[in-house]
Amino acid sequence: MQICFSLPKVGWYNAILQPAFHLPYPDDTLAFVVLSTPSMFDKALKPFVNKERLKIIRDPVDQCVSHHFSRVKEKFPDQKVDIIFDYEILPSRKPRFLAQTAAHVAGAAYYYQRKDVKLDPWGKKKIYGVCIHPKYGGWFAIRGLLLFPDIQVLFLEQSAPVDCVSTEEKRIELLEQFNFHWQDGRYRDIIEVKERYSEEQKAYFATPPAERFRLLGLTQEAQRSTFH
Repeated sequence: MQICFSLPKVGWYNAILQPAFHLPYPDDTLAFVVLSTPSMFDKALKPFVNKERLKIIRDPVDQCVSHHFSRVKEKFPDQKVDIIFDYEILPSRKPRFLAQTAAHVAGAAYYYQRKDVKLDPWGKKKIYGVCIHPKYGGWFAIRGLLLFPDIQVLFLEQSAPVDCVSTEEKRIELLEQFNFHWQDGRYRDIIEVKERYSEEQKAYFATPPAERFRLLGLTQEAQRSTFH
């Protein structure tokens, strides 16, 4: 359902970012970047919704992810575990952590950015980067961080992410598709993938959030309850 990749040292993440984006932990603090795979929809989200059907569900995906993070935390009753979700922001409106940078530093997925293209064809256009996973391509999501403040790891070697979009032409194609045609999802298949979202899952995420409840079989009453 979900896969974790170690981000052994918070310091590796902080080292490549401006201080405003640093995580407030010692450099050797152990952390994990958590990704959801394509099977998350059927193996986690739908069972969660069915189980919680009589309770208030405001955002099915966020609440499902929170539920599973909490279950992981319960496995370590003697450890302090901090959780940061991908959607959390600071009072300054900056994200609490840069998810794609964290995934790259953890070796989970390669974060392709404008600087990875030698002959930049975009001029003054704003170009956003995107992570690609060597197995799932763009068919995955970064859900958050699990941090263990009391665990310091001193002698771990950093693993580089797999550079699976290695040619200049493919990188340009990837960034073009992600920035200018992201709605059609073609960027997700920039490499040959082993698993992608089901048609049902694609339809769910392509549907406006307020209309997604019916796709999960929630009743009109349940939908109304989420807004009161």
